[in-house]
This record gives sequence, C-alpha cells and structure tokens, in this order.
Amino acid sequence: MPPMPQMPDGEPAPNDGALPADALASVPGSAFAMYLHVPFCVTRCGYCDFNTYTLTELGVPGASLDTYAGAVERELDLAAREMGKAPGGVPTVQTIFVGGGTPTMLAATDLVRMLDAARERFGLVDDAEVTTEANPDSVDETYLRVLAEGGFTRVSVGMQSSVPHVLATLERTHDPANVERAVRAAKAAGLQVSLDLIYGAPGESLDDWRASLEAAIALDPDHISAYALVVEEGTKMGAQVHRGELPLPDDDDEADKYELADELLQAAGYRWYEVSNWAKEPRFQCRHNLAYWRDEPWWGAGPGAHSHVGGVRWWNVKHPRAYAQRVGEGTSPALAREILDERQRYEEKVLLRVRLAEGLPLDLLDDAGRRAVAGLVADGLLEGTSAVRDRRAVLTLRGRLLTDTVVRRLLDY
Repeated sequence: MPPMPQMPDGEPAPNDGALPADALASVPGSAFAMYLHVPFCVTRCGYCDFNTYTLTELGVPGASLDTYAGAVERELDLAAREMGKAPGGVPTVQTIFVGGGTPTMLAATDLVRMLDAARERFGLVDDAEVTTEANPDSVDETYLRVLAEGGFTRVSVGMQSSVPHVLATLERTHDPANVERAVRAAKAAGLQVSLDLIYGAPGESLDDWRASLEAAIALDPDHISAYALVVEEGTKMGAQVHRGELPLPDDDDEADKYELADELLQAAGYRWYEVSNWAKEPRFQCRHNLAYWRDEPWWGAGPGAHSHVGGVRWWNVKHPRAYAQRVGEGTSPALAREILDERQRYEEKVLLRVRLAEGLPLDLLDDAGRRAVAGLVADGLLEGTSAVRDRRAVLTLRGRLLTDTVVRRLLDY
C-alpha cells in the first residue's frame, strides 16, 4: 500500500471515538474501506519509517502475537458502534487491506479472525477485495490456502528487489528465491498476486533495477507496485545518509529507473493506473488503494493506524501496549485528529486524484486550476486530448515524473 501522509499534531480525539454528524452524513453512497495494521516485524529495515516493532520490544499482554487479533476485534466493536450512527446505519465494507509491519507473522487463522470480525460487524459486499501484505519467507501454500478459504482474495508480496546487494542495503532479510515460491503458492490457492518493488537504493545500478523488473515480470503477477526509495528522518538509513555513510537517492537516477519500469511493464502487458502502480487488467487494480486516491472513507484499526471519514482524519496511539490498554478499557485508541476545512479537502483531492490514469475531472478544479491546464499541456505534463475531449487532467509520462510540479501549478502555488 502507499505510505500515509505525515500527520500534524492535531487536536485531542474524543475518548469515545465520536465523529461529527456532518462527517457521518457523507458516508452513504461511498465505498467504505478498512485498513488493519499489524505492527510486528522480525527485524526493522533501515529505510522503514512505518509503525513497526520487533518482538524483543514487545511481549506484553494485548501487544503480543497471540493476543493481537483480540485487541483489533475490540477496536472494530467501537468502529461499528460509531459508524452505525451514519444515515442508513453501519456501512458495508468493500475493501480490506491488512498491512504492517509483517501481517504474516500472525497465524493465518488470526488474520482470518480479524477478517471475520469485520464481516460480522460491518458486512462485506459480495465481491469484496481482501488483501494482506506478506513477507515471502513467512508464507507457504498451506498458510495461503487458509487465507483464501477464510475470504482473502489478494496477497501483496514484499519483493523489493531480486538483487542480493540491494536487499542487503535495504536490510531486507528474505531469501529472493522465496518470492517465486510465495507467488506460486498464492496462485495455487486462487489468490490474486501483487509484487512490491523499491528502486533508488544506494548502490543500485540501472542494470540491477532492470534485473529486478525482469525477475518480477517473469513471475507473472497480476499487479506490480514500484515505489521510489524515500530516505526518512528518524530511520537508520536516514542517520547513515546524515553521517555520509550512504548517498541520498539521486533524482535523475530515480527518473531513469521509473522510465525503465514503465517501458518494461508496458511491454509485458501491464498498464499504469496510478503513478506507482501497474495492473495486467482493470480487475487487478488495487481497489483499496483506489479508495484512498478517490477520497473515499476508511477506518484504520491497530496501533498508529490512520482513518478518514468525511473530512475528519484521526490516528491511533502508536505503541501496541498503549493501544491494547485503551481498547481493553473500551476507550478509543485515537490519539489525535484533524478536521479539514474546505480548502484543505480541495487540495487533497487534487493531490491524490491527479495521480490516477483516469485523471482529475476539470470541473473539480477551481478557476486558477483550470487556467493552469493549458500551460501544463503545452509543457508536456498533461495529455492534450484528455484535457480537451474528455475534460480530464491526465498525466503524461513526463508529468508522472514531475507530479509534484503539476500539483503545485494546479493549486496555484
């Protein structure tokens, strides 16, 4: 899944998890999504700034592998109670994404237990998309069959690279050979398969990146995500860059790698539908992530999970111990929230929807945004035909490389 935006300090969230009535009023007619965060990892990768913990940091009641699913169930009780106040009652869930961390450190039966908890409290549409991220070392055919039989439809395998020295720089510990085994096992279980790749790691050559792309394509997954490495403050890699032990990723190098990815993936039959995502067919696009980009409401359960309903964003306490304590007491685990004003919602809509191949409808833009479109077409950043005929702002390949520039100009920054 894509990284969530960095949250501001916000205002204190109510202890009962209550949402404003106008936020709840926006829910009917929307594609309600659910994110379930599993914070456990065997080791912490040097580049990762997600809310994750190794087991040596935990092992306390409510925050252990054995008790985690029960803690999430208690948050879903609160979620169903609050979302039940929306007009029409509790919304039916269309997509669920289990992310982390490494969700597959939990027993497969625990992942199914969390899915069952969501199904029992909210209900799922008949064609619900249910995804879990997976470390290739932690799944086999038996594990994945339990997931498929329990209602999961999709698995996103963290491949990152096929080149050992690149994996070592990223501090990924999985055996590259296990990626193929995991993909084969997922297909045998009847699951859709996505592979996640990262490019731009220090020391990764263009040939290294080509090798990773070719290895991923050879496995014939339904979907491939390719994200540029971002070195975040507070991570081990961030400290290494600060000390001069590793170089910062180079913008030109990452642009070359993005263009190579698009070239090879398009040639293999994959089509981009979001700046960093390609699918073999529209039915293999990640509907859960599309819900984020289309500004649909979602509830995120688990330590540090983020949620967004009707212009209200909130985020949970980060540490699993504090999370388990709060939900155990029947208190909302939300730490703080932000209520977006009209301008903030508009800016976020432009920021997210312009990333999609379907484009941003020009009638969603304000006057300044519409005035900027002609210049962006002239500069080769937006497709002219889409702007004139379809009245949509659709990025060109060059525009995808300069998405931030496009957004700034549409927002008149």
